[in-house]
Amino acid sequence: MPKIDFYVLSDNNRLPFACKLIEKAYKQRHRIYIHTDNKPEAHQLDELLWTYRDDSFLPHNIYGDGPEPAPPIQIGINTTPEKHHDILINLSPQVPEFYVQFNRILELVSNETDVQQAARERYRYYQTQGATINTHKL
Repeated sequence: MPKIDFYVLSDNNRLPFACKLIEKAYKQRHRIYIHTDNKPEAHQLDELLWTYRDDSFLPHNIYGDGPEPAPPIQIGINTTPEKHHDILINLSPQVPEFYVQFNRILELVSNETDVQQAARERYRYYQTQGATINTHKL
């Protein structure tokens, strides 16, 4: 069962915060899969990762669209990853069916009411599955 961390943000800037977590995980040599629900959000994150910081490089691509071997950071658009990644960053309102293949799951929760409600439902689901859950209020 994966270890799950909920990051509860005081604003609605999930994507910039995701970049911060992605950079930290990449520097620790993790393979990261970011699960999004739609193309606009995936492409927005893709662009943000290229411009996140002038002094860093985060090798990434949209899942299935890049070179082989794939970079360690993959952005998926409502798809199930075939190759092993050890960290899942979930930007979707649902628990991905494939979540059990990851060692760690990072859930980002903004201050928007609908996002918070969906996060509560995911939290309850993970609890029923016996997951170890940590909450970080930022």
